[in-house]
Amino acid sequence: MTGTRSAPGGRRRLTRSSSPSWQALPARDGEPHSWGSAWWRRPSWLVAATVLSVAIPLGDDSVASGTTHASPGDAVSLVLVVIAGALWMRGRVRVPVAVTLVIAGVVVAAALSTEFSPEPATSLVGWVRQTQVFVLVPLAVMVAVRDRRDVSVVVGSVVALGTVEALVGVWQTVTHDGASYAGKLIRAVGTFGALDVMAMATVCGMALVMAVSLALTARDGRRRALLLGVVAVLAAGLACSLSRGSWIAALAGLLVVLVRFDVKLAFRLGLCALALATVVVGGFGIGSGTIGTRTRSILDSVNDPDRSVGDRYALWGTAEGMWQDHPVTGVGIKNFPVFRDAYAPPRLSGASDTADSVTGFVREPLLSPHDQYLLMLSEQGLLGAGAFVLALGAVQVGLWRRSRAVDGHWLLCVGTTTSITVNFLYSDMGGPTTVLVGIVLGLAARHTWPVASGPASASDSAPAPAPAPAPASGSASVEGAW
Repeated sequence: MTGTRSAPGGRRRLTRSSSPSWQALPARDGEPHSWGSAWWRRPSWLVAATVLSVAIPLGDDSVASGTTHASPGDAVSLVLVVIAGALWMRGRVRVPVAVTLVIAGVVVAAALSTEFSPEPATSLVGWVRQTQVFVLVPLAVMVAVRDRRDVSVVVGSVVALGTVEALVGVWQTVTHDGASYAGKLIRAVGTFGALDVMAMATVCGMALVMAVSLALTARDGRRRALLLGVVAVLAAGLACSLSRGSWIAALAGLLVVLVRFDVKLAFRLGLCALALATVVVGGFGIGSGTIGTRTRSILDSVNDPDRSVGDRYALWGTAEGMWQDHPVTGVGIKNFPVFRDAYAPPRLSGASDTADSVTGFVREPLLSPHDQYLLMLSEQGLLGAGAFVLALGAVQVGLWRRSRAVDGHWLLCVGTTTSITVNFLYSDMGGPTTVLVGIVLGLAARHTWPVASGPASASDSAPAPAPAPAPASGSASVEGAW
């Protein structure tokens, strides 16, 4: 669909117009350009900085011990929240009422759990952390992302981070300089180290879904070829991470993206992937060792689980026992480690072994049920878990109501939220990528509930360009549309 816009000299030029619910916001090119106001004019760059800061190593003292460790990403996200709050206070954006109701349920439910917690001081720290990840950071992203250019900035930072981590991870696997697996230092962990063994896989999985979504909808052949090269790198890094949960989550996200884009294409790609795997693994024997064993263990996890899966089942039962005794408000946020031994079965080993060339051998205690839904249920009861599930469900339903398969931004939001929702079934929030999950959820929420632009103050106002003619029949107005 095309429209017309005034050009210098009185000429008219054609411009491309998007779908009603996915039309870009004004790019605000009329605002003054100065280095001092760069973050203020386009705070999405601060969101990108938060994403990239996730990869900064925490150091050897970040071993999980039940205490909360602030990461560089947390520090940068605090600046993002402050700037977004200033934009909101000055009336430059208006958050929809629906968003307020959704986040109010999460905050109030967590507050009640904290109030009735047997360790209120500990739970208060957890309440602050949960508010940061599930409320403040997503809200800041919603405020900072104002048009499609902002979305590209944030998505580009995630894909760039995932690509770099994947390259580092593949190098670690090839040179045997990663984390320990079966007595060999071959598990890719990127810059995060063995103490955050799942972090690189989480980043690569999200970036992979985003890159595939953009490649499917790319209109330029060279750009599509570049994105497919990035997809290959991300897929290799994800495979080298040996993270079964991340494989399943990424596969679920990719399946939703491909099926929603083109069912026939998804079927053909599935057959090609199966044929390629048969040739590479069956014919050449590549990946038939470690990766093949890791893949087969997924199928054996029901009837013949290994130690890792067995411990996870035991932790799930532990969380269920806590909820049965504290059904309404749970045992209190961050109190799962306190009650774990009272409910855990004898077969639970209590810790997992990690090792790499930097930190050496470390035994990390198992301080969570490795299931975000069961964690919320055990620590916050039906109130907290219900509010959390409703919030995730509201984002998903809102995305599907604005369904537009030809839009890469919509596809990647649906794919990444699907991956996160599936990944929460066998993992929980923790480590440096926690802030990244909050950013991705905020990006999806921004597509679910478009944030209206409020009137700028006199000091921020600038001469506005000539208004464009009204869009064709069936289109929405540019002002306030996404």
